[in-house]
Amino acid sequence: MKIALDPYMLRNVPLLELPAVVAELGYEWIELSPREDFIPFFRHPRVDDATVRKFRKALGAAGVGVSSLLPLFRWSGPDEDDRQAAVRYWKRSIQIAADLGVDSMISEFNGRPEQADRSEAQFWRSLEELLPVFEREGIKLALEPHPDDFIENGYDAVNLIRGINHPDVTFLYCAPHTFHIGNDAPGIIEYAGDLLTHVHLADAFDHTASSGNRYILNPPGTPARVHQHLDIGEGEVDFAELFRALHAHGFDGTLTACVFAWEERARESSEFMRKNIAEYLAAQRS
Repeated sequence: MKIALDPYMLRNVPLLELPAVVAELGYEWIELSPREDFIPFFRHPRVDDATVRKFRKALGAAGVGVSSLLPLFRWSGPDEDDRQAAVRYWKRSIQIAADLGVDSMISEFNGRPEQADRSEAQFWRSLEELLPVFEREGIKLALEPHPDDFIENGYDAVNLIRGINHPDVTFLYCAPHTFHIGNDAPGIIEYAGDLLTHVHLADAFDHTASSGNRYILNPPGTPARVHQHLDIGEGEVDFAELFRALHAHGFDGTLTACVFAWEERARESSEFMRKNIAEYLAAQRS
């Protein structure tokens, strides 16, 4: 099992210094999410081949590996120009992963929930172009349902991934999305079975509680989604239940600490998460 850190709260640390910082925090793996100097949100990668080589050398010097790259592009967007651009960005990102020696990438379904059918059609069109590239480079892809994507429910996401019918396309369960994707971690984990290869760990409050009045959003009826990525114990995700389900499933994939809420204490939060993940794993082994 790999325990990784999503260093988004540390994104202002210079890229070539990041591996040493992650090692100081007690992690052996990085899940590299969007950065302005590497692969930014929804735009073409910014990193050049020379920097990729330097980054790989820095990783080796720190004794840290990249468990996965996590790019986010509009590859299922209803707009065809956006989709074609996203495919171009994906192809460069896959090459970067291959040059780093990384064999796993993660992303979201993207698209628009109010245009789910159109978005799914765009998703399949992008997959047809990209799956051969993933295969050629020997890179696996894990997908997660996300609030405001064309697929938000965990069971529906597993069904779609099964429909892709490819041994290297798998499912990611994101704990801070628990209350958007079905609020049923044990059921979704069991339903996913061997498709489950990655888990994101952070806490969140149940936005559906108090008759849907946990958060007051204006104007009334807005389709906006709200969730957090908090330290374990700061929200309402049942992590004891989640880790029991993972243990019962025999999960042996990647667990990633992905807290985004506390940039002012990013290092303390990252250390706290590493300690708590270890404690939950030890409790299941005892």
